[in-house]
Amino acid sequence: MTTPLSVKRTIQAPGRPDAVAELSQRSREIFRHIVDAYVETGEPVGSRTISRKLGMGLSPATIRNVMADLEEAGLLYARHTSAGRLPTELGLRMFVDGLLEIGGLTDDERQTIDSQCAASGRSLPQVLEQATQMLAGLSHCAGLVVAPKSARPLKHIEFVHLGPGRALAVLVTEDGIVENRILDLPIGLPPSSLIEAGNYLLAKLVGRTLDGARAEIMAEIASQRSELDQLAAKVVSAGLASWAGGNKDGALIVRGQSRLLEDVKEMADLERVRALFAALETKESLARLLDAADRAEGIQIFIGAQNELFSLSGCSVVIAPYRDSEERIVGAVGVIGPTRVNYARIIPMVDYTAKVIGRVLGTGGTLIRPPGDPITRS
Repeated sequence: MTTPLSVKRTIQAPGRPDAVAELSQRSREIFRHIVDAYVETGEPVGSRTISRKLGMGLSPATIRNVMADLEEAGLLYARHTSAGRLPTELGLRMFVDGLLEIGGLTDDERQTIDSQCAASGRSLPQVLEQATQMLAGLSHCAGLVVAPKSARPLKHIEFVHLGPGRALAVLVTEDGIVENRILDLPIGLPPSSLIEAGNYLLAKLVGRTLDGARAEIMAEIASQRSELDQLAAKVVSAGLASWAGGNKDGALIVRGQSRLLEDVKEMADLERVRALFAALETKESLARLLDAADRAEGIQIFIGAQNELFSLSGCSVVIAPYRDSEERIVGAVGVIGPTRVNYARIIPMVDYTAKVIGRVLGTGGTLIRPPGDPITRS
Protein backbone atom coordinates (compact mmCIF):
# COMPACT_ATOMS: atom_id res chain seq x y z
CA MET A 1 0.00 0.00 0.00
CA THR A 2 1.41 3.38 -0.98
CA THR A 3 1.64 5.98 1.77
CA PRO A 4 0.98 9.66 0.99
CA LEU A 5 4.55 10.92 1.37
CA SER A 6 5.83 13.95 -0.49
CA VAL A 7 8.78 12.47 -2.40
CA LYS A 8 10.81 15.03 -4.27
CA ARG A 9 11.55 13.87 -7.85
CA THR A 10 15.02 15.37 -7.92
CA ILE A 11 16.20 13.91 -11.24
CA GLN A 12 14.39 12.52 -14.24
CA ALA A 13 15.93 10.42 -16.98
CA PRO A 14 17.61 12.59 -19.63
CA GLY A 15 15.19 12.80 -22.52
CA ARG A 16 13.03 9.97 -21.18
CA PRO A 17 10.81 11.38 -18.40
CA ASP A 18 8.01 8.87 -19.13
CA ALA A 19 10.11 5.76 -19.73
CA VAL A 20 8.31 3.67 -17.09
CA ALA A 21 4.90 4.79 -18.36
CA GLU A 22 5.89 3.56 -21.83
CA LEU A 23 6.61 0.02 -20.59
CA SER A 24 4.02 -2.68 -21.07
CA GLN A 25 2.52 -4.34 -18.01
CA ARG A 26 4.61 -7.45 -18.66
CA SER A 27 7.80 -5.41 -18.93
CA ARG A 28 6.95 -3.57 -15.72
CA GLU A 29 6.46 -6.82 -13.78
CA ILE A 30 9.74 -8.26 -15.06
CA PHE A 31 11.57 -5.02 -14.30
CA ARG A 32 10.02 -4.87 -10.80
CA HIS A 33 11.15 -8.43 -10.00
CA ILE A 34 14.70 -7.70 -11.14
CA VAL A 35 14.90 -4.58 -8.96
CA ASP A 36 13.34 -6.33 -5.95
CA ALA A 37 15.86 -9.19 -6.26
CA TYR A 38 18.73 -6.73 -6.61
CA VAL A 39 17.66 -4.81 -3.49
CA GLU A 40 17.45 -8.08 -1.57
CA THR A 41 20.66 -9.79 -2.72
CA GLY A 42 22.74 -7.39 -4.83
CA GLU A 43 23.18 -10.20 -7.36
CA PRO A 44 22.25 -10.40 -11.08
CA VAL A 45 18.92 -12.00 -11.94
CA GLY A 46 18.52 -14.50 -14.78
CA SER A 47 15.54 -15.19 -17.01
CA ARG A 48 14.87 -18.64 -15.52
CA THR A 49 14.63 -17.19 -12.02
CA ILE A 50 12.16 -14.55 -13.23
CA SER A 51 10.13 -17.17 -15.11
CA ARG A 52 9.71 -19.26 -11.95
CA LYS A 53 8.80 -16.26 -9.76
CA LEU A 54 6.33 -14.59 -12.12
CA GLY A 55 4.10 -17.57 -12.69
CA MET A 56 2.71 -15.92 -15.83
CA GLY A 57 3.43 -18.82 -18.17
CA LEU A 58 6.26 -16.90 -19.83
CA SER A 59 9.22 -18.88 -21.13
CA PRO A 60 12.79 -17.88 -20.23
CA ALA A 61 13.30 -16.99 -23.91
CA THR A 62 10.40 -14.52 -23.84
CA ILE A 63 11.70 -12.99 -20.63
CA ARG A 64 15.19 -12.68 -22.15
CA ASN A 65 13.69 -10.69 -25.02
CA VAL A 66 11.98 -8.32 -22.58
CA MET A 67 15.21 -7.98 -20.59
CA ALA A 68 17.06 -7.16 -23.80
CA ASP A 69 14.53 -4.38 -24.51
CA LEU A 70 14.97 -3.04 -20.98
CA GLU A 71 18.73 -3.12 -21.43
CA GLU A 72 18.45 -1.22 -24.70
CA ALA A 73 16.34 1.40 -22.89
CA GLY A 74 19.17 1.88 -20.39
CA LEU A 75 17.29 0.41 -17.44
CA LEU A 76 19.28 -2.84 -17.09
CA TYR A 77 22.84 -3.99 -17.69
CA ALA A 78 24.88 -7.20 -17.50
CA ARG A 79 28.25 -7.50 -15.77
CA HIS A 80 29.18 -10.31 -18.14
CA THR A 81 27.75 -11.49 -21.45
CA SER A 82 26.26 -14.70 -20.05
CA ALA A 83 25.24 -13.25 -16.70
CA GLY A 84 21.84 -12.16 -15.48
CA ARG A 85 20.75 -8.53 -15.41
CA LEU A 86 21.05 -5.74 -12.85
CA PRO A 87 19.26 -2.38 -12.76
CA THR A 88 21.32 0.63 -13.84
CA GLU A 89 21.31 3.78 -11.74
CA LEU A 90 18.89 5.19 -14.31
CA GLY A 91 16.74 2.08 -13.88
CA LEU A 92 16.69 2.51 -10.11
CA ARG A 93 15.76 6.17 -10.55
CA MET A 94 12.87 5.19 -12.83
CA PHE A 95 11.78 2.46 -10.43
CA VAL A 96 11.73 4.85 -7.45
CA ASP A 97 9.92 7.56 -9.41
CA GLY A 98 7.36 5.39 -11.16
CA LEU A 99 6.94 1.91 -9.68
CA LEU A 100 7.97 1.96 -6.03
CA GLU A 101 5.23 1.17 -3.53
CA ILE A 102 6.29 2.86 -0.30
CA GLY A 103 5.66 0.76 2.78
CA GLY A 104 4.60 1.95 6.21
CA LEU A 105 6.44 1.80 9.52
CA THR A 106 5.57 -0.82 12.10
CA ASP A 107 4.31 0.28 15.52
CA ASP A 108 7.64 -0.84 17.02
CA GLU A 109 9.60 1.30 14.54
CA ARG A 110 7.46 4.35 15.30
CA GLN A 111 7.87 3.83 19.04
CA THR A 112 11.63 3.47 18.62
CA ILE A 113 11.87 6.72 16.65
CA ASP A 114 9.59 8.54 19.11
CA SER A 115 11.57 7.40 22.15
CA GLN A 116 15.02 7.98 20.64
CA CYS A 117 14.10 11.49 19.48
CA ALA A 118 12.33 12.48 22.71
CA ALA A 119 13.66 15.75 24.12
CA SER A 120 13.01 15.04 27.80
CA GLY A 121 16.14 15.84 29.80
CA ARG A 122 18.31 16.38 26.73
CA SER A 123 19.48 19.33 24.66
CA LEU A 124 18.77 19.47 20.94
CA PRO A 125 22.34 18.47 19.94
CA GLN A 126 21.95 15.33 22.07
CA VAL A 127 18.58 14.57 20.46
CA LEU A 128 20.07 14.94 16.98
CA GLU A 129 23.04 12.75 17.87
CA GLN A 130 20.69 10.03 19.12
CA ALA A 131 18.49 10.37 16.03
CA THR A 132 21.53 9.81 13.80
CA GLN A 133 22.52 6.67 15.69
CA MET A 134 18.93 5.44 15.61
CA LEU A 135 18.59 5.88 11.83
CA ALA A 136 21.85 4.02 11.26
CA GLY A 137 20.61 1.13 13.37
CA LEU A 138 17.12 0.86 11.87
CA SER A 139 18.23 1.29 8.25
CA HIS A 140 21.49 -0.74 8.47
CA CYS A 141 23.10 2.15 6.60
CA ALA A 142 24.82 5.36 7.65
CA GLY A 143 22.55 7.92 9.30
CA LEU A 144 23.10 11.65 8.87
CA VAL A 145 21.64 14.79 10.41
CA VAL A 146 22.36 18.36 9.37
CA ALA A 147 22.06 20.27 12.66
CA PRO A 148 20.53 23.75 12.70
CA LYS A 149 22.61 26.88 12.42
CA SER A 150 23.13 28.51 15.79
CA ALA A 151 23.21 32.14 14.60
CA ARG A 152 19.56 32.81 15.50
CA PRO A 153 17.89 35.53 17.58
CA LEU A 154 17.95 34.75 21.29
CA LYS A 155 15.02 34.47 23.67
CA HIS A 156 16.60 33.61 27.02
CA ILE A 157 20.06 33.67 28.64
CA GLU A 158 20.90 32.40 32.11
CA PHE A 159 23.82 31.26 34.28
CA VAL A 160 23.12 28.51 36.83
CA HIS A 161 25.43 27.74 39.75
CA LEU A 162 26.57 24.07 39.72
CA GLY A 163 29.13 24.08 42.49
CA PRO A 164 32.49 25.62 43.43
CA GLY A 165 34.06 27.09 40.32
CA ARG A 166 31.41 25.78 37.89
CA ALA A 167 28.28 27.16 36.27
CA LEU A 168 25.89 26.14 33.52
CA ALA A 169 25.46 28.70 30.74
CA VAL A 170 22.06 28.37 29.07
CA LEU A 171 21.04 29.91 25.73
CA VAL A 172 17.53 29.57 24.26
CA THR A 173 16.88 30.82 20.72
CA GLU A 174 13.56 32.26 19.57
CA ASP A 175 12.81 29.04 17.70
CA GLY A 176 13.30 26.95 20.84
CA ILE A 177 16.80 25.55 20.34
CA VAL A 178 18.60 25.14 23.66
CA GLU A 179 22.38 25.21 24.15
CA ASN A 180 23.96 24.31 27.48
CA ARG A 181 27.67 24.83 28.22
CA ILE A 182 29.65 24.13 31.40
CA LEU A 183 31.85 27.08 32.45
CA ASP A 184 34.88 27.03 34.72
CA LEU A 185 34.85 30.16 36.93
CA PRO A 186 36.90 31.54 39.82
CA ILE A 187 36.42 29.65 43.09
CA GLY A 188 34.27 31.64 45.51
CA LEU A 189 32.37 33.56 42.86
CA PRO A 190 29.07 34.58 44.51
CA PRO A 191 25.67 33.67 43.02
CA SER A 192 24.92 37.39 42.76
CA SER A 193 27.59 37.71 40.05
CA LEU A 194 25.87 34.98 37.99
CA ILE A 195 22.54 36.80 38.32
CA GLU A 196 24.13 40.15 37.41
CA ALA A 197 25.84 38.64 34.37
CA GLY A 198 22.63 36.94 33.21
CA ASN A 199 20.55 40.10 33.55
CA TYR A 200 23.15 42.12 31.67
CA LEU A 201 23.19 39.68 28.75
CA LEU A 202 19.39 39.45 28.72
CA ALA A 203 19.22 43.22 28.22
CA LYS A 204 21.84 43.13 25.48
CA LEU A 205 21.02 39.95 23.58
CA VAL A 206 17.28 39.15 23.58
CA GLY A 207 16.00 39.52 20.03
CA ARG A 208 19.52 39.70 18.63
CA THR A 209 22.03 37.11 17.43
CA LEU A 210 25.08 36.32 19.51
CA ASP A 211 27.43 37.15 16.63
CA GLY A 212 25.72 40.49 16.06
CA ALA A 213 26.10 41.64 19.68
CA ARG A 214 29.36 40.01 20.82
CA ALA A 215 31.74 42.75 19.61
CA GLU A 216 29.62 45.47 21.20
CA ILE A 217 29.49 43.68 24.56
CA MET A 218 33.21 42.96 24.64
CA ALA A 219 33.97 46.59 23.77
CA GLU A 220 31.78 47.76 26.66
CA ILE A 221 33.51 45.42 29.10
CA ALA A 222 36.97 46.43 27.88
CA SER A 223 36.20 50.14 28.32
CA GLN A 224 34.45 49.51 31.66
CA ARG A 225 31.22 51.07 30.33
CA SER A 226 29.15 48.00 31.15
CA GLU A 227 28.56 48.88 34.84
CA LEU A 228 29.36 45.25 35.70
CA ASP A 229 31.56 44.39 38.67
CA GLN A 230 34.77 42.56 37.83
CA LEU A 231 33.47 39.11 38.75
CA ALA A 232 30.26 39.49 36.73
CA ALA A 233 32.34 40.75 33.79
CA LYS A 234 34.43 37.57 34.01
CA VAL A 235 31.24 35.47 33.86
CA VAL A 236 30.04 37.35 30.76
CA SER A 237 33.43 36.98 29.06
CA ALA A 238 33.58 33.25 29.87
CA GLY A 239 30.04 32.74 28.53
CA LEU A 240 30.75 34.58 25.30
CA ALA A 241 33.97 32.62 24.80
CA SER A 242 32.15 29.33 25.35
CA TRP A 243 29.27 30.12 23.00
CA ALA A 244 31.74 31.32 20.36
CA GLY A 245 32.84 27.69 20.07
CA GLY A 246 29.52 26.82 18.42
CA ASN A 247 29.34 26.26 14.68
CA LYS A 248 27.37 29.12 13.20
CA ASP A 249 27.15 27.26 9.88
CA GLY A 250 25.49 24.25 11.47
CA ALA A 251 27.01 20.81 11.83
CA LEU A 252 26.89 17.53 9.94
CA ILE A 253 26.49 14.45 12.15
CA VAL A 254 27.15 11.08 10.48
CA ARG A 255 27.02 7.74 12.27
CA GLY A 256 27.21 4.13 11.08
CA GLN A 257 29.75 4.75 8.30
CA SER A 258 31.15 1.25 8.79
CA ARG A 259 27.84 -0.18 7.55
CA LEU A 260 28.67 1.14 4.07
CA LEU A 261 31.65 -1.21 3.98
CA GLU A 262 29.42 -4.27 4.38
CA ASP A 263 28.36 -4.04 0.72
CA VAL A 264 31.90 -3.60 -0.65
CA LYS A 265 32.94 -6.45 -2.95
CA GLU A 266 35.90 -5.00 -4.87
CA MET A 267 38.86 -2.71 -4.12
CA ALA A 268 37.40 -0.05 -6.43
CA ASP A 269 34.25 -0.05 -4.31
CA LEU A 270 36.36 0.40 -1.17
CA GLU A 271 38.14 3.41 -2.68
CA ARG A 272 34.79 4.99 -3.59
CA VAL A 273 33.51 4.59 -0.04
CA ARG A 274 36.74 6.08 1.31
CA ALA A 275 36.21 9.05 -1.01
CA LEU A 276 32.70 9.41 0.43
CA PHE A 277 34.05 9.47 3.98
CA ALA A 278 36.51 12.19 2.96
CA ALA A 279 33.71 14.22 1.32
CA LEU A 280 31.61 14.06 4.48
CA GLU A 281 34.39 15.76 6.42
CA THR A 282 34.38 18.89 4.26
CA LYS A 283 32.43 22.11 4.69
CA GLU A 284 31.37 21.79 1.05
CA SER A 285 29.36 18.68 1.90
CA LEU A 286 27.57 20.51 4.70
CA ALA A 287 26.80 23.50 2.49
CA ARG A 288 25.38 21.32 -0.27
CA LEU A 289 23.24 19.28 2.10
CA LEU A 290 21.87 22.45 3.67
CA ASP A 291 21.15 23.80 0.20
CA ALA A 292 19.35 20.56 -0.72
CA ALA A 293 17.25 20.81 2.44
CA ASP A 294 16.36 24.45 1.76
CA ARG A 295 15.14 23.57 -1.76
CA ALA A 296 13.22 20.48 -0.72
CA GLU A 297 9.46 20.16 -1.04
CA GLY A 298 9.58 16.78 0.65
CA ILE A 299 11.87 13.79 0.72
CA GLN A 300 14.69 13.90 -1.82
CA ILE A 301 16.32 10.78 -3.23
CA PHE A 302 19.73 10.93 -4.88
CA ILE A 303 20.94 7.75 -6.60
CA GLY A 304 24.55 7.07 -7.52
CA ALA A 305 26.12 9.37 -10.09
CA GLN A 306 22.90 11.41 -10.26
CA ASN A 307 23.90 12.69 -6.82
CA GLU A 308 26.40 15.50 -7.42
CA LEU A 309 27.69 15.46 -3.86
CA PHE A 310 28.51 11.75 -3.69
CA SER A 311 28.84 11.03 -7.43
CA LEU A 312 32.08 9.05 -7.09
CA SER A 313 30.95 6.87 -4.19
CA GLY A 314 28.19 4.91 -5.94
CA CYS A 315 25.90 5.50 -2.95
CA SER A 316 22.33 6.66 -2.60
CA VAL A 317 21.04 9.34 -0.23
CA VAL A 318 17.48 9.66 1.12
CA ILE A 319 17.08 13.00 2.87
CA ALA A 320 14.19 15.05 4.30
CA PRO A 321 14.17 18.55 5.79
CA TYR A 322 12.85 19.31 9.25
CA ARG A 323 11.30 22.58 10.36
CA ASP A 324 11.13 24.75 13.46
CA SER A 325 8.01 26.05 15.21
CA GLU A 326 7.57 28.72 12.51
CA GLU A 327 7.76 26.15 9.68
CA ARG A 328 11.22 27.33 8.61
CA ILE A 329 13.57 24.65 7.31
CA VAL A 330 16.48 24.54 9.77
CA GLY A 331 18.14 21.21 9.00
CA ALA A 332 17.82 17.81 7.40
CA VAL A 333 17.87 14.14 8.34
CA GLY A 334 18.66 11.20 6.11
CA VAL A 335 20.34 7.91 5.29
CA ILE A 336 23.34 7.07 3.09
CA GLY A 337 23.61 3.57 1.71
CA PRO A 338 24.43 1.49 -1.35
CA THR A 339 22.24 2.04 -4.41
CA ARG A 340 20.37 -1.15 -3.55
CA VAL A 341 18.98 0.16 -0.25
CA ASN A 342 15.44 -0.80 0.61
CA TYR A 343 13.84 2.47 -0.54
CA ALA A 344 10.30 1.32 0.34
CA ARG A 345 11.31 0.92 4.00
CA ILE A 346 13.81 3.78 4.37
CA ILE A 347 11.71 6.56 2.78
CA PRO A 348 8.92 6.45 5.42
CA MET A 349 11.55 6.02 8.15
CA VAL A 350 13.36 9.23 7.16
CA ASP A 351 10.08 11.08 6.61
CA TYR A 352 8.74 10.16 10.05
CA THR A 353 12.02 10.98 11.81
CA ALA A 354 12.07 14.44 10.21
CA LYS A 355 8.52 15.09 11.44
CA VAL A 356 9.38 13.94 14.98
CA ILE A 357 12.45 16.21 15.13
CA GLY A 358 10.24 19.05 13.87
CA ARG A 359 7.84 18.42 16.76
CA VAL A 360 10.75 18.53 19.21
CA LEU A 361 11.80 21.89 17.79
CA GLY A 362 8.23 23.10 17.98
CA THR A 363 8.07 22.45 21.72
CA GLY A 364 11.54 23.83 22.30
CA GLY A 365 12.75 20.64 23.97
CA THR A 366 13.53 20.42 27.67
CA LEU A 367 16.31 22.30 29.40
CA ILE A 368 18.84 20.28 31.37
CA ARG A 369 18.56 21.64 34.89
CA PRO A 370 20.18 20.76 38.20
CA PRO A 371 17.76 19.12 40.69
CA GLY A 372 15.67 21.57 42.67
CA ASP A 373 16.55 24.53 40.47
CA PRO A 374 13.49 25.19 38.27
CA ILE A 375 13.51 27.71 35.46
CA THR A 376 10.73 29.97 34.28
CA ARG A 377 10.60 29.92 30.50
CA SER A 378 9.78 33.36 29.08
